[in-house]
Amino acid sequence: MALQKGDIILIEYNAKVKETNEVFDTTHEDVAKKAHLFKEGEIYEPKLVVVGEGWVLKTLDESLVTMELCKPACVEISPEKGFGQREPEKVKRVPLKALLAKEINPEIGARIEYQGKMASVRSIGAGRVLLDYNPPLAGKTLVYDVTVTKKLESSQEKIGGLVHRRIPVVEENKFMITLQDSCLTVEMPEVAFYVEGIQIAKRGIAMDIQKFLPEIAETKFVETFKAEPKPAPIAAPTPAPAPEHQQTEAEKEEEASTPNTPQ
Repeated sequence: MALQKGDIILIEYNAKVKETNEVFDTTHEDVAKKAHLFKEGEIYEPKLVVVGEGWVLKTLDESLVTMELCKPACVEISPEKGFGQREPEKVKRVPLKALLAKEINPEIGARIEYQGKMASVRSIGAGRVLLDYNPPLAGKTLVYDVTVTKKLESSQEKIGGLVHRRIPVVEENKFMITLQDSCLTVEMPEVAFYVEGIQIAKRGIAMDIQKFLPEIAETKFVETFKAEPKPAPIAAPTPAPAPEHQQTEAEKEEEASTPNTPQ
């Protein structure tokens, strides 16, 4: 059965440049390592997508409704429908000292922010730096090898997926999700309390749930701080029994010389 707009799904993909076969994005850790894209701390796993919501490139999003579960598909995206054609006027030379003055130390191939815009460093020489403000994939034909691995059906699955999308650094099964009538309670694991931007993430989750599960009227997040267990009191040591009195030789002799008193 084909997918429909609004379906919440998980996809896996490898994305490459058609002209060079160079992989530029992937959900697979082994592929990322092979393509020298791997980043420590990056999470490689199936990507949550709501069909039609623009969470992936438009052409890829539009193609999802033609796909079937667990059936690999290939989507080709032209430059016009991807990142646009390259614009020569977006390539500019700037003085190296102007970058250094802003504590920017350019290196060829690096992405830097200058004058409020992101640019790629193309060359450095004669005190000048060539900056390319075109998107790195501008002018490229993109190819996505995609598989829809799962369609989330139950409210519990959808909620878990939406929570994990906003807080991917914490395993989904660590969140306790309780749905009673139209009230949702998400019990946060302690490991999530200190995640950077957690308050913004919770706000995003609440908005996602309101949009994609409109039957839920209220979303609560519960954070429980538990006291550290107190160490058990140390029992007082049992006193050792008093040692038996050892008679001296003088005491033995005195006892022997003392006559027994008749009863």
